[in-house]
Amino acid sequence: MSHLSRRQFLQTSAAAGITTFAISGTKSSGNVLGANDRVQVGIAGLNGRGKSHMGELSGRKDDVEIAYLIDPDQRTWPSALKSVSDKGHKPQTVADIRTALEDKNLDAVTVATPNHWHALITIWACQAGKDVYVEKPCSHNVHEGRIAVEMARKHQRIVQHGTQSRSSGSWDNITAVSRSGHYGQLKVARGYCYKNRSSIGMKEITTPPKELDFNIWLGPAAEQPFHANLVHYNWHWFWETGNGDIGNQGVHQMDIARWGIKDATLPTSVVSVGGRFGYTDQGQTANTQISIMDFGPTQLIFEVRGLSTKDKLVTNRFEFEDGYIKEDGKFYKWGADAGETIPKLANSRGPGGGHFGNFIAAVKSRRTENLNADILEGHYSSSLCHLANISYRLGTEGSFATKADALRGDKAAIATFEKMEDHLARENKVELAGVKCRFGRALTVDVKAESFTNDAEANALLTRNYRGPFVVPQKVS
Repeated sequence: MSHLSRRQFLQTSAAAGITTFAISGTKSSGNVLGANDRVQVGIAGLNGRGKSHMGELSGRKDDVEIAYLIDPDQRTWPSALKSVSDKGHKPQTVADIRTALEDKNLDAVTVATPNHWHALITIWACQAGKDVYVEKPCSHNVHEGRIAVEMARKHQRIVQHGTQSRSSGSWDNITAVSRSGHYGQLKVARGYCYKNRSSIGMKEITTPPKELDFNIWLGPAAEQPFHANLVHYNWHWFWETGNGDIGNQGVHQMDIARWGIKDATLPTSVVSVGGRFGYTDQGQTANTQISIMDFGPTQLIFEVRGLSTKDKLVTNRFEFEDGYIKEDGKFYKWGADAGETIPKLANSRGPGGGHFGNFIAAVKSRRTENLNADILEGHYSSSLCHLANISYRLGTEGSFATKADALRGDKAAIATFEKMEDHLARENKVELAGVKCRFGRALTVDVKAESFTNDAEANALLTRNYRGPFVVPQKVS
């Protein structure tokens, strides 16, 4: 062992099927970055949000140097290299995040990979002494999100979650007013994710493209054959790699909804209903979903619509006894067309300007409290999506007519469900009598333990069976 380089050991371990892996110690330079120093950054995941990361960071030549572009699919490298080299950066391209993490001069990584990699890269990077900007959701399941939080704290790392609305002054104020009691007790915090998601069809099992290291791409996910619906975007709609739209676009609005509830972390109960309606394809996650969560005097109700709808809503609403607050920062009395501007109660966004700027400022200051979206906030909001999906996955198929029983007579939930029925039947011509709805299991949550009460089957879905050596530890020692 003493004669092997660390890189050789990693390669040998993977080939031998060793099922544990951890980066121990710190590989960072240990330098305290000054105001004029450039943060050395590696970007992991070069498609989708990765392009936004490159765009945001490549324009910050005064305080950021993009040192690595990281993706197991080499087909992404040429365009990524051009986009950042045109702005003066000269990064290395590598397929394996562990190669970049070995570099003692690397200060930080940003993570824009598929969801199933988010927590593990965050954990490995913290162990290696790197700071992290991790896209939403910060985890693929509840357990690994908590481990990411604990690793960040243990290694004193700056970890920003990619819920960019946390850097918005307008949402900061709306949520502050919602929590304040200015309009009375918040009754319902609503989140809406209405985005058209068409059928992904069926893709045959084939050999992975020669440019793709499919073993690295799979990482923590179960061994499985390659098909073209996995790479690059439709992995969102498979349970092994994604979390559906509630954990894709929806986690942004879930985060805002929770932000508006005073002292909210996890709910005391959750139930989720819906289905994959309107077409038959290879996808597994719901394209239509309602989730109801209990936060004491406040309900959080979240809606996902993936079929065509006239209501193009990706937003939030906070409802009180006498009216509601909308995204425009106005309070509307029930039935009124015009609203009043809400008071100014917040001005608490951190330094740096924008979400990436805030991250870079915190990397330099070493002050976690400067972050607008610390990993703990990301963990809680991501977990809400995971809890809802667990309820949904453990549900049973039933007639739409059974909604009152399934939703336990909850008036707000039933009214939301009836709107969903109208959306399916009227807008999309779904014959409700001929299809089944999945009514999720009603689950009680032990908030402190971050687990379910007396439900072993649900608790099993709080984590996963990891594929070695891509293993999230059971605990932080």
